[in-house]
Amino acid sequence: MLLEAMYHVPRDKWAYAYDTETIHLRVRTKRDDVDYVVALTGDKYDWQHTSYDIIMEKAASDDKFDYWEAAVRPKYKRLSYTFRVSKGMETVYLLDNGIRSECPPPPNHFYEFPYIHGIDLFRVPPWAKDAVFYQIMTERFANGNPLINPEGTQPWGGKPELNNFFGGDLQGVLDHLDDLQELGVNALYFTPLFVSPSNHKYDIVDYRRVDPHFGDNELLKQVVEECHRRGLRVMLDAVFNHCSDQFPPFQDVLAKGEYSVYRDWFHVNSFPAEIVDGIPTYDTFGFYGNMPKFNTANHEVKSYLLEVAEYWIKEIKVDGWRLDVANEVDHHFWRDFRKVVKAANPDAYIVGEVWSDSLTWLLGDQFDSVMNYPFSGTVLEFFNGGMDGITFGHRIGGLLMRYPQQTNEVVFNLLGSHDTPRLLTVLGEDKRKLKLTVVFLFTFMGTPCIYYGDEIGLTGYEDPDCRKCMEWDQGKQDRELYDFYRMMISLRKEHKALREGRFRILQACEHDPCIVYERADELIHFTVWMNNSPQQRTLSHPMETSDWLDALTGEAVAPERGMMNVALEPYEYRILFRHIVEVGSND
Repeated sequence: MLLEAMYHVPRDKWAYAYDTETIHLRVRTKRDDVDYVVALTGDKYDWQHTSYDIIMEKAASDDKFDYWEAAVRPKYKRLSYTFRVSKGMETVYLLDNGIRSECPPPPNHFYEFPYIHGIDLFRVPPWAKDAVFYQIMTERFANGNPLINPEGTQPWGGKPELNNFFGGDLQGVLDHLDDLQELGVNALYFTPLFVSPSNHKYDIVDYRRVDPHFGDNELLKQVVEECHRRGLRVMLDAVFNHCSDQFPPFQDVLAKGEYSVYRDWFHVNSFPAEIVDGIPTYDTFGFYGNMPKFNTANHEVKSYLLEVAEYWIKEIKVDGWRLDVANEVDHHFWRDFRKVVKAANPDAYIVGEVWSDSLTWLLGDQFDSVMNYPFSGTVLEFFNGGMDGITFGHRIGGLLMRYPQQTNEVVFNLLGSHDTPRLLTVLGEDKRKLKLTVVFLFTFMGTPCIYYGDEIGLTGYEDPDCRKCMEWDQGKQDRELYDFYRMMISLRKEHKALREGRFRILQACEHDPCIVYERADELIHFTVWMNNSPQQRTLSHPMETSDWLDALTGEAVAPERGMMNVALEPYEYRILFRHIVEVGSND
């Protein structure tokens, strides 16, 4: 056994409280290097009467390591533990003071989880586990009130450019809530709605006011109330990293320079605040001079932005915030942000925009979730023919092991957004591949999000082409694709196992792009079979039980002599399930 590959620390994603009674333990070993891992657990004050061993499950693998996992329910909320790792006749123990060939008398040198404190528990909003989000860029969704169109508004459906307008507004959203309900989504994510000179609104001038081209605060309140009446949650976009150069405090800095009372609201490196040879003398989002960066460590800035966050939660009753460029804002700010938002609404959902490993923000003191771009990048590369099944399985396993389970259950999974090319375009306009990616999205752990228009076949390359107007003429929509989305949303909402059940790759091979995986809880067991290749394939996997059904047709599907054989056309999928308990039981 390669001892150098073995790893555990008694904190973070390796040892954490999942709820007030359960501790999750994880340990890492070299891939395919050990036979099994056993967690030796007990209470250090009464080891004799509380100790028991747990055989750990190999929860995931990546290209280098296996990850073993176990859930422990300590009788007195305290836990001492070590790991016994075995391969053949060789056994070692992972202890707090190193790896040893013999185990000391328990609990000497064992790891400790001192106590499950409810106040320290990382709680995520329960409703986010059941949510199916729909992202709306309001300016491009629907024009419900032409009377408030910006000057120079172009006819609906024209070519999107960086600075043109088509008149989408909140009344347009209100007018189409029936359509969103028919699709089956139950949560809306709006890109910024506040006063801004741009069409995308990520350069905000007034954080307390809805842009008049969208409506007003009262109309947004009406939209939120109507959404809540229909069972739809609403999440807004917070741009707290930077503002517009037209933001009044920054205008004061431009006018008064170092004598401005707002000089410390921003990161001005030299006065006057100006752009020299294309580079601002003040920090910005990227190098965009029209988006000066806030100094969120400044007490006045922090108070202003936290009051904004609280206002929209308390007064308009929104259900959460998506945080733009969240990784460029200091952690102290986000910790206080969480306190303010959760005090206003404990069930508010906080999603950070971070494009890489985000564990730093997901330890219970900052965000509930992040936009899972590593997920979308991996999924799109795989279904576009960029890797084989074993590589995909390893990458997905690595993603699952990045975060605690409660985060994995609500991580914000997306396949496209206002910042990326359209899903259908990325996949070469091959609907078969698109369907495979969407099936994976809706049968994987996490909270799925649909970018407006993907469900009816909108195409588009990078910004601004990915921000086309929504097509409302059904004659120009891909209704077959729409029905497919609706079916997958319904399937996910119907079965808790697809929202909270365990995920495991059952079959993934080298030089083969086909995969089989499962989702299961104590009631229902799903298996998903995917032929991610241009040839007809029959996928086979051992299955002992014979009570399998096709999840979409209800057709009975039986294995032959303990082997399930599923014939699939090119880029075809099949979803099978069986009841673990009686059919009459509630899911």
